[in-house]
Amino acid sequence: MSTILVTGAGGFIGRNLCVRLAELGVHNVIRMGRSPDAAEIADAASRAEFVFHLAGVNRPQDPDEFATGNTGFTETLCEAFREAGNAAPFVYASTIQVAADHAYGTSKREAEDALLRLGEALGASIHIFRLPNVFGKWARPDYNSAVATFCHNIARGKPITIHDPVAPLQLVYIDDVVDAFLGLLANPPQCSGLREVEPIYRITVGEVADRIRGFRESRDTLTTPPVGTGLERALHSTYLSYLPPEDFSYSVPVYGREDPRGEFVEMLKTVDSGQFSYFIAHPGVTRGDHYHHTKAEKFLVIQGKAHFGFRHIVTGERHEVVTHGGEGLIVETIPGWTHNITNVGDDKLIVMLWANEIFDRARPDTISMKV
Repeated sequence: MSTILVTGAGGFIGRNLCVRLAELGVHNVIRMGRSPDAAEIADAASRAEFVFHLAGVNRPQDPDEFATGNTGFTETLCEAFREAGNAAPFVYASTIQVAADHAYGTSKREAEDALLRLGEALGASIHIFRLPNVFGKWARPDYNSAVATFCHNIARGKPITIHDPVAPLQLVYIDDVVDAFLGLLANPPQCSGLREVEPIYRITVGEVADRIRGFRESRDTLTTPPVGTGLERALHSTYLSYLPPEDFSYSVPVYGREDPRGEFVEMLKTVDSGQFSYFIAHPGVTRGDHYHHTKAEKFLVIQGKAHFGFRHIVTGERHEVVTHGGEGLIVETIPGWTHNITNVGDDKLIVMLWANEIFDRARPDTISMKV
């Protein structure tokens, strides 16, 4: 297994990369921190077989640190590899701002040039990623990205500052960045060049803030945005990673605490895929005795024993299902069939329920009729 050098290993991208390397069983990783001495750099340059050069400065107190932290450190690293005659491949985390006329962009562009000269001198392949705004878990608020700042503050109920809500943002998710890096580790091209991370998400600052606010509000409304794919999935995961531990849990309303039939709890609602809930029924209790025209439901008995009764509201045809906790049997309600559920066991019955639409009190589509 190759010996991997990761500069900037304690930073946002470096921490995520090192975790993934460990998951892959790569344990011979040289983790280089903020201020390595000459001996540490020389030792790494003599042993590394692949380099992820992630160290850099992007928000210094003194602008001169751009030159020392980006260009200067990269030149020092290159010189150490040149002296060691080590032609290990390099992956460099650069920035799309290299074309900008400011100290940060200039320092990153000069660092790229130093690496490319090293590649030409030793025949090493240099892979440069000009990254847009990278977001994800462990980015430092008020430093790495606006997304990190928004997530941190909104998760804590603190205000955020937006100077221009329509300002465009290009975003890449940390997991996609690490995937692209590890793809080169597994099969590095022999030629140097620019590499890309996909997908790149294009959005405005205001839209990002609105989506993150929506994640916080979802605990009150119980309605989650569509967080299963794409940017919404990545932003939601990032937001959750900024929750303080005391907010890892939250309560939802419990209906029917005094109802002799048992309790009913709505757990989660979705924008376009219905809602999840559960109910409790005591022994001998029957719930339901109604039908729907359009609404569909799926029931899963978690604990206890249940009898599901069905009757076609026009033909009178009947059907029944008996199931118990642990059986893993889904029972569906069918439009036009009245139905009920009876606890036929000796213990409390607990049933999980999914309905394909959020309950609308104005149009409940729930008509009472005995089975």
